[in-house]
Amino acid sequence: MQPNWFGEGLLAAQKDSQMKVMEGTLKQTEINSATQNQLLFHMLKEKAEINPELDALLGSALQENGDDSSSDESNPSTAAEGGSLASDLMKLCGETRTRSKARRRTTTQMELLYAGSGDASCEPPTGDFPAPMLPLLEGSADTPGQPLADRERTVSPSALSARPAGISGSRSPTGSERRPPERSPLGRRRAQEKGATATHIPAPTHTPTLSTAEGKTKGSDHRPLLEESPVFEGHSRRGVINPVKSTHGAKLQCVYVAEGHTKPVLCVDATDDLLFTGSKDRTCKVWNLVTGQEIMSLADHPSSVVSVRYTSSLVFTVSTAYIKVWDIRDSAKCIRTLTSSGQVGSGDICSSVRSLSIPPGESQINQIALNTSGSFLYAAAGNAVRMWDLRKFVSTGKLTGHLGPVMCLTVDKLGHGQDVVLTGSKDHHIKMFEVAEGAQGSIGSSQTFDPVHQDGVESLAVNGDVFYSGSRDYHIKKWDLGSKRLLQSVSTQTDWVSALGVMPGQWSGSPVLLGGCRGGLLRLWHADSLAPLGEVRGHDSPINGLATNGSQLFTASDDRTVKIWEAKGSLEEGVH
Repeated sequence: MQPNWFGEGLLAAQKDSQMKVMEGTLKQTEINSATQNQLLFHMLKEKAEINPELDALLGSALQENGDDSSSDESNPSTAAEGGSLASDLMKLCGETRTRSKARRRTTTQMELLYAGSGDASCEPPTGDFPAPMLPLLEGSADTPGQPLADRERTVSPSALSARPAGISGSRSPTGSERRPPERSPLGRRRAQEKGATATHIPAPTHTPTLSTAEGKTKGSDHRPLLEESPVFEGHSRRGVINPVKSTHGAKLQCVYVAEGHTKPVLCVDATDDLLFTGSKDRTCKVWNLVTGQEIMSLADHPSSVVSVRYTSSLVFTVSTAYIKVWDIRDSAKCIRTLTSSGQVGSGDICSSVRSLSIPPGESQINQIALNTSGSFLYAAAGNAVRMWDLRKFVSTGKLTGHLGPVMCLTVDKLGHGQDVVLTGSKDHHIKMFEVAEGAQGSIGSSQTFDPVHQDGVESLAVNGDVFYSGSRDYHIKKWDLGSKRLLQSVSTQTDWVSALGVMPGQWSGSPVLLGGCRGGLLRLWHADSLAPLGEVRGHDSPINGLATNGSQLFTASDDRTVKIWEAKGSLEEGVH
């Protein structure tokens, strides 16, 4: 009897076909599992901002997976790894719930994961997703409905140029659309990438501009001083300085608002043409005051940017124990990293560091200041102030003597070329240091001012031969630099001043002392007599920093904005 070759071949073909179907089903299951795992991680990232235990568990999971918890659709190998981990994480953040027996089809996994793209049927983007970055626990979670801090990713210049020009510090999704309660981060990113592929957005017909000390003509003729550079941290939109409707009759008016940061703005510095703002969102933004546009974002800081200073094309930004030195002449490039202990790194040595903790041997840097020539940098680190010679990028020594952390400092110049450094500390004291050219090593204070404040000193401002100190004891003191004596002390009564500045007399009638309060008030005093000139509701949140240039005042606040003020006439008789 001859074998039935035809029947056996048919049976083998059927089994082979069934095997391929099973392999296809398995692959599709793995893809679905990887997609669910990816969505789960992004959901948990949002929960981690307010749950330190979950944050730590997520960090451990990311390390075990090689810091790449996301996967490509064609490589669903992480699905199996994420099964048990997903269950543990969901239980930890209270998301585990029993499923209803009756299931109603609402949206597919793809539609949920890529919500907000404007096209529910669109295909997922090709290539690997960026690995989710752990959120930084800085004590202020985003309010519900508002976007999280923007995800870190490198953006090409072409994509940057195609982005819309405006941003609002608090954007809330409308409730009328049919979608999950909160749009997934990847959904927002998908919408941004879709917008980035569009043609270049033309410049608006009317660009808000600001007047400068040189009396530049207002209008859209002015070109940006710096070429637009790649943004180092992935922001959905670039910031913009918007004009504000003026208050009729007010002598001090808010004329512009800079919006673009996603968390509180902690520090500010300004020239006649450029504005620099540091924020809890771990970026320092650079704004062109002529065009009213954000022109670059300096990112990859380990934590909040607490102090920023600019001199001759170099920007210095402070985060934890590090000072980043940026060259912004052509593009934003970190050329040096200075540490509180006096070490110098070439380039960016802390871009991979994302932590609130201070490395061993280092101290928190609270503020930096430059001398008048821009050749020396002084950094308040721990109980001392470290000196840096910027001509060689070397540390030359420290200013010592405080028993508590130095919270603020300012630098002036003596007639014979010495730097005069004034420091205020949590130990309630204000000290003066005289730093001669070429001084090195440990330098003690030449004066401790008396009587001391009754609480920590938070702010200092120099005006000619006098300086002012603001403290948590609700007092502002005026001191004479020559005689080292206390000239006057006034009470701020209900709130303490977190930032001090002096408005030049040439554009306010006479010098005016400015104080930004924790309650959001902007208070003014006559610089000579400390007679109160009134107060203005500056922000609805604490004012963290003040800066002035030739014609404007800048206030940085917890409300994520920087307001720009101008004096409309003399302020000697009050602000109203």
